[in-house]
Amino acid sequence: MVLAAGLGTRLWPLTGSISKPMAPIVNRPVMYHILRLVREHGYEEAVANLHYHPHAITNYFGRGQRIGIELRYSLEPELMGTAGGVKTMQRFLSDGTFLVISGDALTDINLTRLLEQHRQSGGIATLALKRVEDPSNFGVVIREKNGRILGFQEKPAPGEELSNLCNCGIYIFEPTIFEHIPKDAFYDFGTQLFPEFVTREIPFHGFEIEGYWNDVGSLEQYRIGNFDALTGKVKVKIPGKERSPGIYVGKGTRISKSAKLKAPILLGDYCRVGENVSLTGPLVIGDHSVIEKGAALKGVIKWRAARTGAGATVEGGIIGRGAYVRDEVHIHDRVVVGDRCVIGAGSVLDKEVHLEPFTVIEADSHVR
Repeated sequence: MVLAAGLGTRLWPLTGSISKPMAPIVNRPVMYHILRLVREHGYEEAVANLHYHPHAITNYFGRGQRIGIELRYSLEPELMGTAGGVKTMQRFLSDGTFLVISGDALTDINLTRLLEQHRQSGGIATLALKRVEDPSNFGVVIREKNGRILGFQEKPAPGEELSNLCNCGIYIFEPTIFEHIPKDAFYDFGTQLFPEFVTREIPFHGFEIEGYWNDVGSLEQYRIGNFDALTGKVKVKIPGKERSPGIYVGKGTRISKSAKLKAPILLGDYCRVGENVSLTGPLVIGDHSVIEKGAALKGVIKWRAARTGAGATVEGGIIGRGAYVRDEVHIHDRVVVGDRCVIGAGSVLDKEVHLEPFTVIEADSHVR
């Protein structure tokens, strides 16, 4: 089961018209990369729970044909929590051991190895754990040497952490898990079910993963995830053809001969890059984007159908779907421009006007 019902509020305004699992990583939804990973490890059937902008997910994935997996959906008019959402699909999941994985995190972990560790441990549940540098941003897990979980600590203050292993939201369960989840009620794995297991001394385990994991839990982590995927730090499929080392170009894209490109760069399908444009990676440009003559982009993530006007410069920002940065606009900080925004010609967005990194410009705004 893929958990895909969250609101994605920490990625606002990018999630104004889509849910977080649909936020693109190298021009494909993060959930696309999760489903590909699941399929690569032999899973042929999956269900995803939906709540916020569900049609964005169903319209893109359909029945899973593009992934090669049979995909069905569970719509939650009201959020049921992670465990409550799984409970609603008990009939589908209860035939045997099953996987639950977040649809809005980026990872390439070895799911087959996690299943093997689960079977060896013999517990009711196994959690994938990742060692992190700053435990204060996560809930951490306390365990014995054999992996049995003893307790949890939520976002400990620096120096007070009892562990630096965080819960990745990737679980292997036995069907007996359903005996411990109430029916037709909001219920959460991390804050309710797992602490109950600790209190009742029900054996369950956690094992450290060696692969890549990023919860994409903030605008900064979203940016890092894109560039990690582009540079190969996480194993995902990058769309397009690699025309030269580190330069990926989608079908139908036209690039002026006078444009200067410095890897790593991904240009999506049917983009147009004008004369004397300067593109400096890391850079991810969405499908159907237009970059007009003399524009310069560096360290930018640009969503589908966004347009950059002549002579404009953008450095380190995230530009939403269909946004228009007009001629001679200069953005020098990590400004986040929402969907369909228009930044007026000649605007200057930088530290001189006291914009902090990841200053948000809401969707449909017009900045003169």
